Amino acid sequence: MADTICEGMIIGLGNPLLDISATVNEDFLKKYGLKANDAILADERHKSLYDELIEQYKADFIAGGAVQNTMRVAQWFLEKPHVATFMGCVGKDKYSKILEEKARVSGVNVKYQYHDTEPTGTCAVLITGKNRSLCANLAAANCFSPMHIKKPENHKFLDNAQYIYISGFFLTVSPETVQEVANHAHVNNKTFMMNLSAPFICEFYKESLMAAYPYVDIIFGNETEAETFSKVNNFGTTDKKEIALKMAKMKKVNEKRKRIVIITQGSDPVILAKDDTVIEFPATCLPEEKIVDTNGAGDAFVGGFIAQYVRGESIENSIKCGIWAATVIVQRSGCTYEGKPDFGI
Repeated sequence: MADTICEGMIIGLGNPLLDISATVNEDFLKKYGLKANDAILADERHKSLYDELIEQYKADFIAGGAVQNTMRVAQWFLEKPHVATFMGCVGKDKYSKILEEKARVSGVNVKYQYHDTEPTGTCAVLITGKNRSLCANLAAANCFSPMHIKKPENHKFLDNAQYIYISGFFLTVSPETVQEVANHAHVNNKTFMMNLSAPFICEFYKESLMAAYPYVDIIFGNETEAETFSKVNNFGTTDKKEIALKMAKMKKVNEKRKRIVIITQGSDPVILAKDDTVIEFPATCLPEEKIVDTNGAGDAFVGGFIAQYVRGESIENSIKCGIWAATVIVQRSGCTYEGKPDFGI
């Protein structure tokens, strides 16, 4: 089905961030009020975190941002350049050049919005054992304007795309853009995919999330995000299978296809809720010593899934590819890969 793959058929919108990754101790997390396996936005408490990470730890710089990672991984599988387009806001600095270079090398067609005064966003990736804590300073990423996608030279990429992917993180930046893109997908019968991204999105950005949710065809999330979604929507259950079914049955504006819910659970099975039924897919259990960095595993899962789904593969095979991609990425530092993917359905 490779001949069905064409340039620009996928578009992703999100927060482009330069990851500053380092192994730290529990005391470092406590100092900045962070949890071992969580994702938050930086505030005043975290001002000195980034400099301390660079000056006192052996920090690596890795091109990041959840959606940009997903687009890169999808391109790795698809192999044809510019199948995926990515939009987000960066600063006019050396970090944005690093980000763009790495994304373009991966085959992603980058269409950044550039901010005159704000620097490119960064994300501290704090590794403790097999856990990672993310603390994002959005900076320029927080300045994305809906006007960027309305420009004719950019809107054409939205017009041409058949698959749209947005992270929940983007709701903290431009819910107006999310709503506009979601409606575009509905009016034009395109596949609109979204990620819950983090528990705080479900909790503190519930209004924006629930405004977009009726437009979502495929929703991704992990177990903690699903539990928080259940809590804020008063599902009255912590059973992930029940949560997935309830998420699938919530109001949907495009009734031409039912919503698909996919919940990852680390080394536990991936849950798929589809057509009023739940199917589980076993995750690949790696020996402890092979796990290097779980940061980016979720992004890679979605990238692998999308790469197969846009080829016309089944949901089941797409999930299997997502699991395979995540398994590869956790054995490396950051959301990185090398060589050609040898995934076989």
